[in-house]
Amino acid sequence: MKEKFDLSGKVALVTGASSGIGRATAIALAGCGAAVCINYHRNERGAEETRAAIIAAGGRAMVARADVTRRADVRSLIERAVAELGPIDILVNNAGSLIERLRILELTEERWDEVIALNLKSAFLCSQAVAASMMERRTGAIINVASIAGRNGGALGSIHYSTAKGGLIAFTKGLAKELAPYGVRVNAVNPGVIDTPYHEQFSTPEMMRAYTNNIPLGRIGHPAEVASVIVFLASDAASYLVGETVEINGGMLML
Repeated sequence: MKEKFDLSGKVALVTGASSGIGRATAIALAGCGAAVCINYHRNERGAEETRAAIIAAGGRAMVARADVTRRADVRSLIERAVAELGPIDILVNNAGSLIERLRILELTEERWDEVIALNLKSAFLCSQAVAASMMERRTGAIINVASIAGRNGGALGSIHYSTAKGGLIAFTKGLAKELAPYGVRVNAVNPGVIDTPYHEQFSTPEMMRAYTNNIPLGRIGHPAEVASVIVFLASDAASYLVGETVEINGGMLML
């Protein structure tokens, strides 16, 4: 079984890997042997810290800035990663943010478009950019990082975010149907309340206490706990798992 988690010789691209779940995922993939492209948009320092952690552990990684909501940036990102590391075998579409909590009467068209682009369009653009190579080589794994908000609508002020994440769950299934005949597996994860900068920015201490009271395990999750499931989905241990969205929420939502 151990060899099924061995990612030696694989190349992974993780978007939004400068902190939180993205950082933990990049480190975990590298720990299993993959060479990792660490994508970031604004947090260069965080991306470099992620790379340093991987290098210190004996792994191989590079850092690449790109706005993954823009097709030209995505194209350049893929080209650079392939040139430095090789063809992409594992894509983790992790980039995303709520940006700000806004209720329906406050939510502008511009903010709606921005959040949809960051959380959903980015996954489309990156997946499209790697799909041809994966299909030609008849191998690959794409993992989309959605959210419990895509199932339950999220907390108040997050309908733009929860709508994008719900769309990402549907995108996962549709893309999985297209790519499975070519040996490319597409799955997703739905993190619940995880200890990341997201909640530091968007959730008050009162909200966090309320969340924790509704989690059967009695605690919030850690980025590494989500990363371990993503590594599983990227590995041969999940070779017959296609189009699924794995709920990682301590029992907060059971389907």
